Amino acid sequence: MKKRGGRTSRIRRRKLLRNPESSRVNESYKPEFIELKKWLKDRKFEDANLIPARFPGTGRGLMSKTSLQAGQMIISLPESCLLTTDTVIRSYLGAYIAKWQPPPSPLLALCAFLVSEKHAGNQSPWKPYLEVLPEAYTCPVCLEPEVVNLLPRPLKAKAREQRTHVREFFTSSRGFFSSLQPLFSQAVESIFSHSALLWAWCTVNTRAVYMKRPPRPCLSAEPDTYALAPYLDLLNHSPRVQVKAAFNEETRCYEIRTATSCRKHEEVFICYGPHDNHRLLLEYGFVPVRNPHACVYVSEDTLVKYLPSTDKQMNKKISILKDHDFIENLTFGWDGPSWRLLTALKLLCLEAEEFTCWKKVLLGEIISDTNEKTSLDIAQKICHYFIEETNAVLQKVSHMKDEESALINQLTLVETLWTEELKILQASAEILSSLQTAFT
Repeated sequence: MKKRGGRTSRIRRRKLLRNPESSRVNESYKPEFIELKKWLKDRKFEDANLIPARFPGTGRGLMSKTSLQAGQMIISLPESCLLTTDTVIRSYLGAYIAKWQPPPSPLLALCAFLVSEKHAGNQSPWKPYLEVLPEAYTCPVCLEPEVVNLLPRPLKAKAREQRTHVREFFTSSRGFFSSLQPLFSQAVESIFSHSALLWAWCTVNTRAVYMKRPPRPCLSAEPDTYALAPYLDLLNHSPRVQVKAAFNEETRCYEIRTATSCRKHEEVFICYGPHDNHRLLLEYGFVPVRNPHACVYVSEDTLVKYLPSTDKQMNKKISILKDHDFIENLTFGWDGPSWRLLTALKLLCLEAEEFTCWKKVLLGEIISDTNEKTSLDIAQKICHYFIEETNAVLQKVSHMKDEESALINQLTLVETLWTEELKILQASAEILSSLQTAFT
C-alpha cells in the first residue's frame, strides 16, 4: 500500500501552492550566465536588480532581486555591450562590406556577422552572448509545413510570405557570402547555409531593440535600426506593463525604465507593443495567454457567408466597404465583435429601401431595429461557425500530438493559439447573446 503523507507533508504542499516563488528557478549559477556576467562586466556593465531565472509559462527571463518602483531604471546597458552595424563595420567584415556592390543592407551585415562569429566558436569575442542565444526559434518561418498548415488562414498566408521573404533574402545574399571566402578555410557555402542565415535572421528579428543609426555609404539605404542587446534581451513581453526604452545619447547606454512597479522575486517584463497573438507569433514566436489585444479575424469570404445570395446590391455593398477601408481588420475580441465588424455587417444587411442610408451606417448611426437585429444575428452565426472550426482544428492538433512526437513543441504552440481564439469566440458569443436579447 502506498504510504500517505502526514500533516507535515500536507502543510508543505499547501505552502508550495500558495508560494509562486517555488515555481521560479534561479539560473544565474549556470555556467553560460556566469560567463555572460563576466563578459558584461569587462564591458563596464554590472546589474544589481535582475538575475536570470526560468518561469512557468514564459520560460527563461529576468527576475527582480529587489522591489522595483514605477519610474525606476530596470537596466542601463552600455554601448560597448550592444551589437550594431557599427560593430560589424569595425570588424574583419568591414572591408568586405565596403567593397561589395550594391551595398549590403544593415540586416545582411548583422546576419553575416552572427553566422561568422557562431562559426568561430571559442575564438569569437562574442561567444558568451552567442552561448545564451536560442539554438532554434519558433517563428512560423521555422515551423514544419504541416504545422504551418494548421494556423488560422490570415496568419498562414503571412507565414508563407515570411518563408518566401527569408528564402529570397538568402538567395540574394549568396554573392556577398562568396566574397567572404578569403576569411575562411572552409567553403563559405557550408558556413553561410540557409539554416545558418535563418537562425541569424530570427535572432535579429526576435531579439533586436530599436536603435536608429545614421546612414552609411557602405550600407544600403534601408533603415538601420537594429541593435542586439545582450542580457537585456532576456526580458520577456507582457501587454500589461508599460516601459520607456531608448538609447540615451548622453550616457551612451540603452536604458529601460518601468512605469509599473514589480515585487521582489517576480519576473520583470517589458512590452513589445500592443500586438495581437498573430503578430506576436509571426514576429517573436510565442503566444501569450489572456492577451487583451488578441482577436479573431473575419475575412471577406466569411463576412458574406451567411448573407442572402439573392441580394442584388451585395457587390455594390462590398465595393463601398472596400472603398472606405471597412473590409479588413474586422475582428472578434474579448469584449465581443469589433465596432468595425458590426458596422460592416449593418451595411451589408441594409434592405433595398434602406440602401441610400449607407453613409449614415459608416458614421455609426442606427438605421432601424431590424437592421440592428439582423446584423447581430449574422455576427452570432459567424461566431458559432468559427467556434466549430476552432474545435475541429484543436481535435486535429490533439491527434497529431499523439502521432507526431517530434513536432510536439510546435504543435503545442499552435494549440495554444487556437485555444486562446476559442476563449475569445466564446466570450464574444456570450456578449452577442446578451445584445440579441434587447431585440426579442
